[in-house]
Amino acid sequence: MIPAQGGARPVRHVRVVVVGAGFSGIGAAIRLRQAGVRDVLVLEKGAQLGGTWRENTYPGCACDVPSTLYSYSFAPGAAWSRVFAEQREIHAYLRTTAERYGLGDVLRCGVHVREARWDPAAGRWLLATGEGPYSASVLVLATGPWHVPRPLDVPGIEGFAGPVLHTARWDHDVDLTGRRVTVVGSGASAVQIVPAIEARAAAVHLFQRTAQWVLPKPDLPVPAAFNRALDRLPGARRALRAGQYALQEGFGFAFRHPRVAGLLEVGARAHLRLAVHDRVAREALTPDYRLGCKRLLTSSTFYRALNRPHVHLHPTAVTAVRGNEVVGADGSTAATDVLVTATGFRVGELPLAAGLYGTDGRTLHDAWDGAPQAYLGTSVSGFPNLFLLLGPNLLGGSTSAITVLEAQLTYLAAALDHLDRGGHRALDVRPDVQDAHNAAVQEALRTTVYDSGGCTSYYFSAGGRNTFAWPWSTGRLVRRLNRFDPACYTWCEPVGRKRPTTREDPLTIS
Repeated sequence: MIPAQGGARPVRHVRVVVVGAGFSGIGAAIRLRQAGVRDVLVLEKGAQLGGTWRENTYPGCACDVPSTLYSYSFAPGAAWSRVFAEQREIHAYLRTTAERYGLGDVLRCGVHVREARWDPAAGRWLLATGEGPYSASVLVLATGPWHVPRPLDVPGIEGFAGPVLHTARWDHDVDLTGRRVTVVGSGASAVQIVPAIEARAAAVHLFQRTAQWVLPKPDLPVPAAFNRALDRLPGARRALRAGQYALQEGFGFAFRHPRVAGLLEVGARAHLRLAVHDRVAREALTPDYRLGCKRLLTSSTFYRALNRPHVHLHPTAVTAVRGNEVVGADGSTAATDVLVTATGFRVGELPLAAGLYGTDGRTLHDAWDGAPQAYLGTSVSGFPNLFLLLGPNLLGGSTSAITVLEAQLTYLAAALDHLDRGGHRALDVRPDVQDAHNAAVQEALRTTVYDSGGCTSYYFSAGGRNTFAWPWSTGRLVRRLNRFDPACYTWCEPVGRKRPTTREDPLTIS
C-alpha cells in the first residue's frame, strides 16, 4: 500500500484491477487466479455482481443463445431449466459460479471507477474511485457493450404523466394490470416483452420503426431427468455444447455469405406467414433488408401476441409525446398509461472511455473519435497494460459472447505471463499492427451481410464504420487469441527483479 499525503486516503496497490462484475469480469477473475495471478481485484459499481443480467429484469427477459453455450466451459454443470435460460436463472448461475470459485475476497461491489490515468514513470494505472485511489499494474475493462441505455429522445416525453420505463431500468413496483402500455422499439427486448405483458395489459401498442427478421425459437423446458443424464454420461455436456456451437456457426457462415442468408429468409417468411394471417400486418412485419444485417431475433410467441385483438402494431417511428398520447411519424396515436422504451443501448460507448487517459494524456474517447477500434478487440495502442473484454469488432449475429470471452481470457493470461517472464514494466500494442489488423477487418466486412445487407444497425458508429462485428468464423477468432505474439507489442525495458505472482502472493488492498 502506497502512503498517502495530506490526510488523503492511501493508494491501494493491486496487480490487476478488473472493472465490472458481469460475465466478463467474473470470468477474468477466475481465469487469472487459475493462471496463478492472485493479486486481483474486481471493482463493480452496482450493489451486486451480474452486469447486464443484473440490470435487465424486464418481463420476458431471456437469452437468445442456448443455455449450455451461454455459460463458462470451465463451469458447465448448471442444470438449466430451459433450452434458453431466463434472466433470473442466468443471474443465479453467475452468483453461484462466483461463490464456487471463492471470489468473495476479490470482489468489491458499490465501487464506481470514475477515472484512470496511465503513469509512465511508475508504469501503472492510477484509478480514482468512489472509495478512494487505487494503483494497478494491469487494468482490465469488463464493462461490456450492452451497458449504457439509449433513451427515447422525442419532444414532450418529459411531460408524460405516467411511468416511463427503459427495459434496462425496469421498475417492478409499476403494475401493468389493466393499463394501456405503449412499447417503443422492435429489437430483442421488445420481441420478448410484448408476449410477456399482453395478457395482463388492457391494451398494448407497439411502435416499430423498422421491421425485424424473426426466426422461431425452440425454447422448451429441460426435464430434470435429462440434466441428470448429462451429468452421468462422460462428455455429454461437452458434446451438447459442441453441437450447439456448430449450429450457431452455421448461422455465422450465412451472415458471411449473403446469398446463403437468403435461405434463412425463406424460413423466416414462412414463420411469419404461419403466425400472422392478416396480409397488411405481414407486409408491415417483413423487412426490406437481408437477414443478419441487424441482430437476428428469435421468438415463437411474438407474432402470436400481435394477433391478439388488444395488441396494436404501429409500423412507424415515434416523433412526439403529447400528454398521455404517443404520436407516430405517420400521424397515428396511442393513448398510454405506461410508456416502455425498448430502445436498446449505446453499443460501443464504454462508460469509462471519457475518463481513461493514455500515454499522451488523451482519453480513450478522444483517441477513438467516435469509431472504437483495437487489436483483436483487446489492446489499444497508446494505452499500455490495458485489456478490453468484448471490445470492438469481436462479436457477430450468431456468436456466443462467452466463447469469445474465454478466448480473450486465454490471451490476457498469456500477455501477463510474458510481462512476468521478461520482467517488463508494460506492453503496448504497436500502432502499425493495430492499423493493419483493423484495415483487414474492415475489408473483410465489406462482403458480409453486416455491411452489405442494406440496413442501418448498432453495429455501425456515427461515422459509418462497423465497429462491432467480426468478419470471419469464431474458430478463426479463437485461434488468433490463443496465440499471443509478443512481436505485436512494444515492451518497456526490464525494471529489475520481477514482482512474483504465485499463489502465495497476498491481496494487498487494505
